[in-house]
This record gives sequence, structure tokens and C-alpha cells, in this order.
Amino acid sequence: MGKKLLDIMRDKIRFKHYSYSTEKTYLYWSKKYILYHNKKHPKDMGKIEIEQFLTHLAIDKNVSPTTQNQAFNALLFLYQEILSISLKDENIQALRAKEKKHIPVVLSIEEVKQIIINTTGIYQLMLKLMYGCGLRMSELLNLRIKDIDFSYDKVYIWDSKSQKDRTIPLPIMIKDELKVQIKKVKEIHAQDIKNGFGNVYLPYQLEKKYPKAKFETKWQYLFPMNNISQDPRTKEFKRHHILDVTYSRNIRTAVKKAKIDKRISAHTFRHSYATHLLQKGTDIRSIQELLGHKSIETTMIYTHVVKELNKDEIKSPLDF
Repeated sequence: MGKKLLDIMRDKIRFKHYSYSTEKTYLYWSKKYILYHNKKHPKDMGKIEIEQFLTHLAIDKNVSPTTQNQAFNALLFLYQEILSISLKDENIQALRAKEKKHIPVVLSIEEVKQIIINTTGIYQLMLKLMYGCGLRMSELLNLRIKDIDFSYDKVYIWDSKSQKDRTIPLPIMIKDELKVQIKKVKEIHAQDIKNGFGNVYLPYQLEKKYPKAKFETKWQYLFPMNNISQDPRTKEFKRHHILDVTYSRNIRTAVKKAKIDKRISAHTFRHSYATHLLQKGTDIRSIQELLGHKSIETTMIYTHVVKELNKDEIKSPLDF
């Protein structure tokens, strides 16, 4: 019964064209929830069992607040979308994992340049674009040829994490590099077509409405993988975008070569983009729009970052 339920859940997730990572996450936590309660069917459980499971994650598994929220969102989807059981009136009182407020690690402009210099191949262009536009990693990797507008020097971000489309100024200094990259992608795509491939992943509703679009050049990923791979959902062979693990590995290598002893991830460049704009006088509302934040409160963290950085003007008593 559990397997059948999860199959139904998988179909519903795909029908709503959620990302593959969300699909895996929701199925994972739903399965964990069922197993934790000795394979009892979710329809025979409710508020108490959900609270027990979420508390177990916080106390026994010591998960982060983000992970606990992922699990909770998965169970909300399971109950509301699959079992048609509303939890809106239920006051879920699980012990919440403690959320720590961290000041984001930010690089100086010179440190960003040093890491970019030490990045090789296509990953250097990717890093320039990610930092130059303040993109999330998922936004960078999911860019298509059509998303780069050379006429108006804009990058289009569609259906991002905030569910709000936006445009970002294209860094002029990499305009020619992007044109070269698009030319390469077009050549790769033309060869794929000759070899009997050439289709690319499209969200379910879009592929249903425009069945031939997946073969069009404009829909091809801006940063494709070197090889054709099998789509885990449809089992079709397609050319996917460069994987996040591959990109992250190249960033770590570049950071090591640059000899910068900071805890740096791909998201650090997004933090640095926002901080550098704020330091140059860009207003916080504009930065919010550029980053695609739903709430201004999320963007306000960067005012705190700048304030912390400006403490350099205060001297230690040891230096008096």
C-alpha cells in the first residue's frame, strides 16, 4: 500500500511539474514518515504522528531547521494533495529545530577576481555569469539559449525559486564569451539531431502544449553536459545541463588554487553580488528585485553584512 501511495504522489508531483529534486525530497520524507510509524497508512495518522516525527528529526536526528521544514512541507503535500486531508486547522506543535542566524560569508571584489582567474574552461564563464548576475546555482544551470537577450543586454530568469520571473542586466564584459558559447551549443545540438537525439527536458505542461519545442535550438541549455544522459523520469536519452556537483567541485578547486581561506560555496557569489551592489550605492529595493526575493526582510541581511564590514573603521584597543 505504501508503494502504491508513493507512486500516486510521484505522479501528482510530476503533474504539477515540480523539479526532480523536489520530487526526490518529498518522496524521501514521506517514506521516512511511514517507516517511522511502522508502515502505518498516513490516512490513519494525523497531527499527533506528524508532531512525533518532526520532533524525532529535531531531537534524535539533530537536523537543521531547513531540513525539518522540507520534511514538514513534504507531509503537507502528502496530506493535502494526495489524501485530500487539510492540515490548515491543525496547529502542529512539534519541537522545532533551532535556527541559527548566520552572517553570510562575503568575498571582496579582488577575491572574486582571483577565484575566477583560477577557474578553468566553461566553468569560468559560468562563474562570471553567476556572480555578475547574482544567480542561484539552479538558475544558472537551468538557463536556456533563449534566456540571453543580446539586443537589450538582459538575462531572463523564468519561474525561479520565488515563483516570480525577472530580468537582470547582462554583464557587458562577458557578452562576446556568451556569444561564442551559444555558437558551440548550436553546433552540438545540430550534431545531436543528426545522431537521432537533440531533445531537451521541458516542464510537463510546456512539453504537452508545444511537443516539438524540446527539439528547438532556443530551448537547449546554455551550459550542457559533454555527454548524452538518460532522463530519470522519462527514461529518454537527452543532453542535460552541467550537474551541480560538477560545478561545485570546480569552484572548490579554484578556491583552493586562489588560496582563499574562507568557507565558500556557489551561493557565496550571490551574497557577494548583493553586498557589492549595496556598497556601491544600489538601493535595497532594487537589490531585492534583482535577487528575486519575495520579502524585503530576506534582502535586509545584506545591510547587516555591510554594517559588519564597515566595522573595519573601528580600531582595536591593541592598535591605539
